[in-house]
Amino acid sequence: MGGIVHTDIDPRSLIGRKALDRDGHKIGTIDEVYLDDATGEPEWAAVRTGLFSRDAFVPLAPSELVEDVLQVPFARALIKEAPDFGVGRHLSPEQELQLYHHYGLDLPSSRGEEPPEDRDFGRLAGED
Repeated sequence: MGGIVHTDIDPRSLIGRKALDRDGHKIGTIDEVYLDDATGEPEWAAVRTGLFSRDAFVPLAPSELVEDVLQVPFARALIKEAPDFGVGRHLSPEQELQLYHHYGLDLPSSRGEEPPEDRDFGRLAGED
């Protein structure tokens, strides 16, 4: 299955584009795009919000590029409360985990390890 790209978004073409929330309100301008370590697919965008010049990380997977604008299917308040890790650096797996939890997203199945709370999933009750 390797090589299948989930999004048809070219990361280089995203820089400088506007990002809107689910209600069509402007969040800001895309500063940087972060690629998944394992697949090389664009996974997160850092959006300069103009609010204290901080960047908000938004997930690209459920977002869509519509007429050169990135439509992010979350409320602006949630986006602005996303963890801010600063731009220009690599996102650690722990930081990505925080972002997935913040947005209530499932971890991609490409991740090697399951989240800890799912560790016992699939075992039958009383099978110790």
